[in-house]
Order: sequence, then structure tokens, then C-alpha cells
Amino acid sequence: MTLKVSGDEVKLENLWAVGQRKIKSLSLSESARKKMVESRSYLMKRLDNGEVMYGVNTGFGALSDVQINKNDIEKLQVNIIRSHSAGVGKYFSREETRAIMYLRANALARGHSGIRPEVVDKIFEFLNNDVLPAIPEPGSVGASGDLAPLSHLALSLIGEGHCLSDGGVTVTSKVLASKKIDPLKLQAKEGLSLINGCQVMTAVGLIRIRTAQKLVLLADVAGAMTLEAMRGTRAAFDPLISRERPHHGEMQTARNLLRILGPSSPIGESHIDCKRVQDAYSLRCMPAVHGAAKHAVLHNLKTLEIEANSSTDNPLVFASDNKILSGGNFHGEPVAFALDFLAIAMTALSSMSECRIEKLINPAMSGLAPFLAPNSGLNSGHMIVQVAAASLVSENKILSHPASVDSIPTSADKEDHVSMGTIAARKFGMIVENARNIIAMEFLSATQALDLLKPLKPAHGVLAAYDVIRAVVPFAIEDRIFSDDIKKIAQLIDDDSILTAVEGKVGPLEL
Repeated sequence: MTLKVSGDEVKLENLWAVGQRKIKSLSLSESARKKMVESRSYLMKRLDNGEVMYGVNTGFGALSDVQINKNDIEKLQVNIIRSHSAGVGKYFSREETRAIMYLRANALARGHSGIRPEVVDKIFEFLNNDVLPAIPEPGSVGASGDLAPLSHLALSLIGEGHCLSDGGVTVTSKVLASKKIDPLKLQAKEGLSLINGCQVMTAVGLIRIRTAQKLVLLADVAGAMTLEAMRGTRAAFDPLISRERPHHGEMQTARNLLRILGPSSPIGESHIDCKRVQDAYSLRCMPAVHGAAKHAVLHNLKTLEIEANSSTDNPLVFASDNKILSGGNFHGEPVAFALDFLAIAMTALSSMSECRIEKLINPAMSGLAPFLAPNSGLNSGHMIVQVAAASLVSENKILSHPASVDSIPTSADKEDHVSMGTIAARKFGMIVENARNIIAMEFLSATQALDLLKPLKPAHGVLAAYDVIRAVVPFAIEDRIFSDDIKKIAQLIDDDSILTAVEGKVGPLEL
């Protein structure tokens, strides 16, 4: 599969496809190449006329008042890449790195950076040959964009630094020699343009949003399964209720739950004379909470897709308007706010899932064996499954403290307010991973509970998920290593087995 990049057509699905290397050939569209050539010609004309331009013939940040000799302009661009490559620690994954490179190329393809098309061509040459810079995760404050991580990207483009390899990293020069790829020779402004922007936080955030989209639907499935196991009522999902509070996500969630649960089931009918008037909030309020999480995912996806198709360099070149302007499009606050919001939403979603696990293992609430353990006492059952879920929820709460409310002045107080957006992206990824495991734990406990209700059967949508899980995780007659079970269910989440089975039975679930 091939993709022509124009600077304004990035969507979540094609970014994910690039990250997964399902799109193996990327190139610059002719319209984008033309815009870049025009922008470059305009910038060079003004530079040749002796104009002083930030980052082109001046120092950077607090050194912007230092004018650079014409003979040192290209050296200046190499120096900024080397000096700004100060990241440390764990490297971004191959998927994340490919997505970062794609977004950086897309931003430059918009034609407002005043650089040569050859720079974008080189990024694509690396991507097409799966040559991926080793980019440390920590090191960005999200101010002039993601300076440190993007510098490590650029460092590999010029033949320096390291690239990812199987099980570690390899010196870039060796990788390029083996692939017969020439390093990029930077010219005026090109080093600066490679590192100004929010592509790291945006790429990482978008990849995690794709998983979050899946989880907000699977939370409906897991919640419906728990409701059946708890012999709860469907009354709270009546469309008359959500019609009177017409938040998009709330109505979608109520419809999803009714699709999965149907009007009734043998389990539901067995409990028709129950005197319980209302279920616990974690069951009854799923439309409100799951729905709000869905809204957060959709709303903030739009924000990040706007960012992915934006010009974030500084200065920006507007050849047709006869202007070169310094501004602040590189500041990561729009992305930071979005990712912090998403972190909070996914934490709330996972917290409600854990509440349902607690209800399942509590005989006073479920009416089932303590901790869902046959012969409890000798067997501890899902006692520590719930403890582990509680631990992950607590961790998510800590990670949900917004990164965007923090700021540390940098560059001798020239960059006096920063976004911390890349920290927001990284911790959002941790929260999504924890939420995935918590929902896997809920599936584990809910399937165990359903088995304790046999021979009664659950609703058809719930049964579809149950069958997929039981194909790889059997009923626990006695204690075993439940960590292994959780991992197997998490894999069913990752490969869409559960969602596909449910939607095959009840139709597409609504986001």
C-alpha cells in the first residue's frame, strides 16, 4: 500500500497504518512539492538580500539576538541538531517512531517552513526502508514543540546518533551504509524546521486514542456481562431516560448495552421477582460514565487530527502573502489539554470497571460464592484479581494529574511557559495500558460468575464474548495463576476477537 503525503490528509487510521507498516511506501505529493519549492525560493531570496531571520542566520532561543556569519549558516543547522539531542532513557517503540516521522514529514509538506522538498524525501526514504531513529521518550517540555526527541530523529537523518534494531540500537552510520542510504546534508533553516513542532506528543497520543476507542466499546461489553452475572436490570438503559439527557455518548452507550443484552435472557428471567429496585452506580450509570468517556475520545481525537495537519514551525513562511512570521504554533498546549482530558476519562472508565469486579467477588452483592471460588477458603478465587485491578486504578489516578498545569521556564526564561504535552502523551499511554488490563480482569471475573449461574444462559451478545474468552481461558474449578488468564484475555482485546464476535452477533456498537 502506498501513500502520497500532501500535508493536510492525516487521519487516525492512516497514521496507525503507517505505524504498523501496513503502508510501506510514502512519497511527497506533487502539489506539496510545488508549495515547498515556492516557499524555499521565497525564503532564500530574502536571505540573499541580507535580511536577518530567526533561526536562519541567528542563534536559537535566548541566543536569537546573535547574528550568524553567512559562511556558518549550514554549520548552525548541524549544531542545533547535535546540541538539542539531549534526551535520555527508554526509546519510543517502532510503531510510535514511524508515526512521529510521518507527522513530522506531513507538517513540513504543508510548505510553510521554507525548506527543500529533499528533507521530506529523506524522511520517507528512512520510513520506506524501515530505518528508524532511536528517540528517547523523556526530554521534551512541549514548548518549542518536541525539541529533544525531534532532534534525535533529525540526528539520524544526518547520519549521526543511533537507530532502532532488533533488541537494541545500532549506530546510524552503519545502518545507512548497509541500506546504501546517504545522510541528509542540511542547508539554511532545515535543522530548525525538523525540530519545531508537536509531532511526538501528537503521534503518541493518536496511537493511544486508537486503543482507547476500542476500550470504550469493550467496557460496554464487559459491563453488560457483569450486569448479567449480577442479575441486574436493563431498565436504566431505556431510551426514554437518555432522551431526556441527550449527550451523544450517553445515548450511544444505552443503545449498545440494550443491543448486547437484548430485552431479556434466561438469567434475567430467573431473577424477575427480585426485590432489588436499583443496581449499583457502576451498573446503572454505565450510559453516563461510559458515554462521557466516548465523548472525550471523539472530541479530543478531532483536536489531535487538527494538530496532525498543522504548520508548527517557527518562523513560518507565507510566500504568497510576502511574509515570514515568528509566532507560537509550536506550543503544545492544545495537545496537552486534550491528552490530559483523555487521561482523566480513561481513568474514570477503568475505575468503574474495577467497581464492578468488586461487586462480582463480594457475595453480599452478587449472591455468588465468595471471590467467585468454588470451595472458597481452600481456594482464594479472584480475591487478588480485584486487588490488582484496584492497584492499577490507583496508579491511573496518580497518572491523571494533568501535566499541562505544570510549567518550568527554559532557555534563560525566553521560553517562560511550556505545555508538558509529551509527558501528558506518555502517561496517557500508561493509563490506556492499565485500563486495558482492568477490563481484561473484569471479563475474567464476569465469565467466572456466569459459569457459577449455569445452567442459566446469558443474553446473546454477552454469550458471544463469553464463548471467545472460554475458548482460551477455562472456568477455574480451583486456584491457578490468574495473571496468565488476564494476559490471554488482553490479547483477545488487542486482536479484536471479543469485539468482532459481539458485533457479529448484535451488529456494530456505536462510538
